[in-house]
Amino acid sequence: MDWGTLVATLSGGSIAISGTVLADFLRHRREDERGVGARRRAVYLEFITAAEACFARLRHLAQSPGEEPDLDAATRAAVRESGIQEVRERLFIEASTKVAGAGQGMFEHLRALRKAVATGAGPSSPVFHDAYHPYIAAVWAYRVAVREELEGQSLSPAAFGWGRWDGKDRCPVCRQAAVVGA
Repeated sequence: MDWGTLVATLSGGSIAISGTVLADFLRHRREDERGVGARRRAVYLEFITAAEACFARLRHLAQSPGEEPDLDAATRAAVRESGIQEVRERLFIEASTKVAGAGQGMFEHLRALRKAVATGAGPSSPVFHDAYHPYIAAVWAYRVAVREELEGQSLSPAAFGWGRWDGKDRCPVCRQAAVVGA
């Protein structure tokens, strides 16, 4: 019996099996990473879509407060029906720390806007704008965080020809209030 042939065969088989196991491990790892990225992208989009649905309903309520007998209940229903609270929980599970923090900031500003609308603040009132502009700035902060994570690219207000994310520099109501206050 030739021991050299046996050792060479066993060594070759071990190397082949090890290579196959390693390649399979790396393939599964890449697939898992792609799955995480896809799940994150989906929840990021779902969160901002739910926030936009809630904001649109709150804006409608602010524009026509007389339509609802209980404005506080209607604003709470707008938040609940948008589904943002459920998506927010998934965001906390799936998102990176930076995106989850930006999402939470956006949610808190949306709640402040809800409270302003619940008190009867109309779209042209200072109370509405005191809540609206921080919310819009938080929306953009969220978008920037998501874009940086998913694409490695950032955004700035200058890319849109703006001076600020919160929109105060483009808001006719805020510009009018600044002129009157000066």
